[in-house]
Amino acid sequence: MPLYAYRCTDCSVFEVQSPMGSVRDAEPCPDCGAPAPRRFTAPNLSRASSSAYKLIESTARSASVPAVVSSPGGRPPSSGITRNPLHRKLPRPD
Repeated sequence: MPLYAYRCTDCSVFEVQSPMGSVRDAEPCPDCGAPAPRRFTAPNLSRASSSAYKLIESTARSASVPAVVSSPGGRPPSSGITRNPLHRKLPRPD
């Protein structure tokens, strides 16, 4: 839901979150109750990519609903044997 900014002439600026179809031209000030006209402000646009948003949303979602796995994943345990010929030149333990 979008945020709309209103400015009371006696108090300060405040924001109201409401659906686009039901936004009003004036809202009562939360401090004094006087009608405050809506201010026109710049839209809050982000320069983040969609993949960045997916990462942010999945991180936030995993904080409250972690994924459940049935078995441990990852690489299989190594056998301790290397196939790299350069490893033959390394010093060996006694």
